[in-house]
Amino acid sequence: MSSGKLRPDLSAVPQTMLWALYNRASEAGRDDGILHDPEAVRIYEALDYEYEKTFGPAEPTSAVKSAMFDAELREFLGHHPRGVIVNLGEGLETQRFRVAGDEELWLSVDLPEAIAIRERFIAPDDRHRHVASSALDRTWFDEVPVGRPLYITAQGLLMYLPEAQVRMLFQDFSERFGGAWFTFDTIPRWLSRKTVKRGWKKTAHYTTPKMPWGINRHEIATTLRSWVPTLEEVTELRWGRFPRGVGRWLFPLMFATPILNRYAPPVITRVRFRIGNSVARDETKL
Repeated sequence: MSSGKLRPDLSAVPQTMLWALYNRASEAGRDDGILHDPEAVRIYEALDYEYEKTFGPAEPTSAVKSAMFDAELREFLGHHPRGVIVNLGEGLETQRFRVAGDEELWLSVDLPEAIAIRERFIAPDDRHRHVASSALDRTWFDEVPVGRPLYITAQGLLMYLPEAQVRMLFQDFSERFGGAWFTFDTIPRWLSRKTVKRGWKKTAHYTTPKMPWGINRHEIATTLRSWVPTLEEVTELRWGRFPRGVGRWLFPLMFATPILNRYAPPVITRVRFRIGNSVARDETKL
């Protein structure tokens, strides 16, 4: 007998949206959860998927990270209520419900198969538009209105791209979206190497896709400024407090210990691009 639930069939990187959804919804469903996200719980319960068998026990990292991105966007909209928010690789993220204003425009950019499953649960409208496109396909740039403040986010995306593509994305953002903010997360080199060489086997039933771009914490600012020398801001965001689990003591320890914090995973960074900027490219690296 059919359960009436949707059984998702997603390829490698898009499948990671289920991992993030699982962790967010599990946290939101707790009485002591740090994230209020009934929409995530609704979608989680509507999917026919063996979350724990696939990904292992739920843990709060995704919820803590989402809360950090939420705080960034709330502050942005507090200053720019008619601002534009572009979420790259958004998957089944339900941020638009947690951070809701009356005038802003949201653009969710993701691969066609990801947008297809998103629209089974989250309908687009005039202020919440879906763009079925790779983040690397610059045609979505034309969907961004000119003259409105802009904030771009990428949660759990850039590590799945080669470094050359990440660099070009930053440079294209700088040239096209002067004055915009961009917040994203990164993983350290050791974790990237692990996924590329041996695979990161989360459980007996799931190995993560390869994550070719890794960068250590102490390299981030220098690297980004070498790509875009005119960046107005490069700021590492401070992790929120973990409610429970190993992260509650491990993350503070890693960030407080010099020998460990260079390799701390993951790091969340906010940059701002200068208005009227033009980037000189080194074509030998393309």
